[in-house]
Amino acid sequence: MRRTDRKSLLKSLKYFAYTVILMFAAPVIIYEAFKNQGHPFYWPILIIGLLAGIGAIVMAFISLRMMMKSFFGD
Repeated sequence: MRRTDRKSLLKSLKYFAYTVILMFAAPVIIYEAFKNQGHPFYWPILIIGLLAGIGAIVMAFISLRMMMKSFFGD
């Protein structure tokens, strides 16, 4: 029976915390961009929000993959 790699598990939990932050921040940023469509910074803020959303999805896959590796090995 294989033991869980605690170092890798803690690293994956740290990545998962970043994922949760991005999952809440991205919709807020996108909402604020759409609320202020006449503002000159509309497009840059919208792009930042979309990149944060994509980053949340990518970080979720990375953190879950790291977590599964820490539980089950390579």
